[in-house]
Amino acid sequence: MKTIFITGATSGIGKACARIFAKDGNKLIITGRRQERLLELKKELESNKDTIVHTLSFDIRSKEGVNQAIESLDNSWKDIDVLINNAGLAVGLNKIQDGEIDDWERMIDTNIKGLLYITRAISPLMTARKSGHIINIGSVAGKETYPFGNVYCSTKHAVDSLSKAMRIDMVEFGIKVTQIAPGAVETEFSNVRFKGDDAKADSIYNGFEPLHPEDIADAAYYCANLPKHVNINDMLIMPTAQASAGLIHKNI
Repeated sequence: MKTIFITGATSGIGKACARIFAKDGNKLIITGRRQERLLELKKELESNKDTIVHTLSFDIRSKEGVNQAIESLDNSWKDIDVLINNAGLAVGLNKIQDGEIDDWERMIDTNIKGLLYITRAISPLMTARKSGHIINIGSVAGKETYPFGNVYCSTKHAVDSLSKAMRIDMVEFGIKVTQIAPGAVETEFSNVRFKGDDAKADSIYNGFEPLHPEDIADAAYYCANLPKHVNINDMLIMPTAQASAGLIHKNI
């Protein structure tokens, strides 16, 4: 049994990760801003009698909120084996000269600073035990820059760089660090990017089969269950119809 900590577990990839890791009867700490969704997921996961779930509802953009949440864990929950840094988002599609500053700050505060706050709070627990695995959910946007993606791509390039830096900083403690970088995945991602315009968001996935959240969760589960001496540093996963960040073949 492992203790798995998942950010952004209320939907999409985070929720799929919670489901697959629950199958082994692991202890799960699921986090997110939407408490009602966390409680619904906890109820679902604990239908497997071997699974124990703890929920933490907070905004990852708040350093104080993150620290209070981690400090609230009793010792039985602090031996975190796997941290899945999944929480992230894209907001807006503007050229840099037309960009909305609030959108930029939301992406930077979530995708970079939020990931750093969580990692800073949990990684010392791992280094003290000389055991642990951090899995950062990045993006193809962290490998390539595409039109109108400016700040979002920048934040995911930061995740790519931070994953490498974390691996360097923690290698002496035996801590594994993995980045999983998906291409197009059908989640709430586009709904958030288009600020609730569901028709526009849905059109992104027309004409091809995108990745499903479960595809990325399967990859995270695989990486987390390799032998102690084996680590997947970086994994780029694309739908078959996607050749690059900006090129998707659609049958329409």
